[in-house]
Amino acid sequence: MKTVYEALHYQQQGQAVLCRLCPKSCTITEGRTGFCRVRQNTGGKLYSLNYAQVTAQALDPIEKKPLYHFYPGSRILSLGTWGCNLACQFCQNWHIAQAQPPVTMLEPQAALDLALRLANQGNIGIAYTYSEPGVWYEYIMDTARLVQAAGLRNVLVTNGFIQEQPLTELLPFIAAMNIDVKAFTDDFYQQLCAGQLAQVKRTVEQAAGQCHIEITTLLVPGLNDTAAEIAALAEWLSGISADIPLHLSRYFPSYRLEAPPTPLSTLQLAYKTARKYLNYVYIGNVGGDGTNTFCPECGYKVIDRAGGCSCLTGRDNGTEKVCPRCGRSICITGDIRF
Repeated sequence: MKTVYEALHYQQQGQAVLCRLCPKSCTITEGRTGFCRVRQNTGGKLYSLNYAQVTAQALDPIEKKPLYHFYPGSRILSLGTWGCNLACQFCQNWHIAQAQPPVTMLEPQAALDLALRLANQGNIGIAYTYSEPGVWYEYIMDTARLVQAAGLRNVLVTNGFIQEQPLTELLPFIAAMNIDVKAFTDDFYQQLCAGQLAQVKRTVEQAAGQCHIEITTLLVPGLNDTAAEIAALAEWLSGISADIPLHLSRYFPSYRLEAPPTPLSTLQLAYKTARKYLNYVYIGNVGGDGTNTFCPECGYKVIDRAGGCSCLTGRDNGTEKVCPRCGRSICITGDIRF
C-alpha cells in the first residue's frame, strides 16, 4: 500500500513547486511541506502525505454536519484526516487539524465498501469532515467518484478555502456542502484564521446551484457577532438565494482563543437579524427551538428535530415538500427520514 500519492494542481518551478490547490499558493522547496503540512516537495514533485489516512470516523446524523435541509433524519459515514490550510485560533478540531494524530488507512474502495455495509443503518453516503477536506483533495476525488457511481452521496464540510479550478473539478461528484463563513470581515480572517474572506465568498457563489449548500458561522463574542456584520452576511447570502440555510453556532473556548462563550442573547439577536433576509436560520450548540424548521410563510413548525418528526406533506408526486398549514414550499433536498 502506498503511503504517499503525487498531488494534483501544482506547477514545477525548477526544484521548487507551486501548489495551486488553495489560495495560499505555497511555493515549496525540496523536502518541505506547504502551510497545510500534508503536501510535500520530493524531488521536484508534490506529494500528498495524508492520502487514505483517516484520523476520525463515525456514523453521524446528517444534522451534525450541520445539514438540516439535506435528507433530514438520515445518517452519513463521516471521515476526517489531518492537516488544514487555515490556522483558526478557535479551532474546534485542533487535535487532528493542527496536530499529528494516529491514523488508520482506508483506501477509496474500502471506504465505499464500509459505506455500503452501513446502508442498513440509514447511511446515505460519505461526509468528508472533522478537519479540512480540501487538503485531502486527491483521496476525496478518488473516493467520491466511487461513492457517486454506487448511488450514494458525497458531502463536504469545509472552510471553503480552495482555488476555483480544483473546486470546479470536484463539484460534479459532490451532493452537498456545509461551508464555514467564519466572519464577514477580512480583518477577522487575516488575524484569526490566516485566510481571506473573498476566496470563501467565491467558493459559496461557485457551489451554489451546483450542489446543496448550507452555511455555518461560529459567533465569537466581540469579534464577529455584531448585528451589522450578521446583517451583511445574511444580505449577501440572500442575494444568492434566500433559501440557503444559515447556522449560527455558539462559541465555547477552544485551542488558543479564550473568549467567553457566546451569550444566548447575542445568538437570539443574530437569529432575528438574519431572518430578515433568509428563510431558514438555525442556532447551533444550544438546542431547543433553534434546531427546528419553521415555515417561512406562516411560522408553523414543519420539522421538530428534538422530537425526531416531520409534518411536511408532498406535492408534485411527493417531490416537493410543503407546509401542511399554508401550502408554502419548503426547501428540502432528498427524502425526509424522521
